[in-house]
Amino acid sequence: MTGSGERPAQIDTSRAHSARMYDYYLGGKDWYPVDQEAAEKVKEVFPFIVTGARANRDFMHRATRTLASEYGVRQFVDIGTGIPTEPNLHQVAQEVAPEARVVYADNDPTVLEYTDALTLSSPQGRTAYVHADLRHDAVLEDAELRSTVDLDKPVALSMLAVTHFLPDEDGPLQIVHSMVDRLAPGSFLVLSHATPDFNPAAQKAVEVYRQSGTPAQIRTKSEIMRFFEGTELIEPGLTTTHRWRPDGESGITDEDAFFYAGIGRKP
Repeated sequence: MTGSGERPAQIDTSRAHSARMYDYYLGGKDWYPVDQEAAEKVKEVFPFIVTGARANRDFMHRATRTLASEYGVRQFVDIGTGIPTEPNLHQVAQEVAPEARVVYADNDPTVLEYTDALTLSSPQGRTAYVHADLRHDAVLEDAELRSTVDLDKPVALSMLAVTHFLPDEDGPLQIVHSMVDRLAPGSFLVLSHATPDFNPAAQKAVEVYRQSGTPAQIRTKSEIMRFFEGTELIEPGLTTTHRWRPDGESGITDEDAFFYAGIGRKP
């Protein structure tokens, strides 16, 4: 089900899209030749991209499980959902708490084709999909979202591998802070973001994205920390994705991961 936001555009197969490229990295099949071409160019200049994408996905699983099981979170809003790759966020959350409610939001028309997979909820819970653009900062105002989650109660706002597609001129800090400000006390910001801190070659990958028509800007740890202003980071703070409460030894290095990730709690 789509929300009441902007009308979805037609799928543009003439240029690469970050969500379909991400699906390609994860071994999915929902991409077009233009996405494959751009993704392969990224892999040429930055071969860590596949490992990093998978480590980021694994972080989502652990973060969601942690919030549902240890912090009692029962409402999740996932911004920049991307093409479904099981287990999806609602499956992880509802495995812990079948009554959990999840809203997915994305602006890629391709993702809209897969809403059946994203909205297949447990009987006790509910999931919904909202077609909306984060840059317009209107996701939390969507009628479908507000009928699914109660913003007067704690929510986990998930923004994974999203904000590095918002250059400074789009005002990403202001957008994130504005959204967190509208959440109830006890809510959480779950965020991951690509960084050049461990390998300067990551900047070459950014250039490929830009040349393919996708704005991108990776940031240092201190720059990424600013997204969490107004929240209190839970342990282990802001760290690379594979070091955030790992299930075991992953064999991944910081260079492989090239993502910082953390969860901030709104007081």
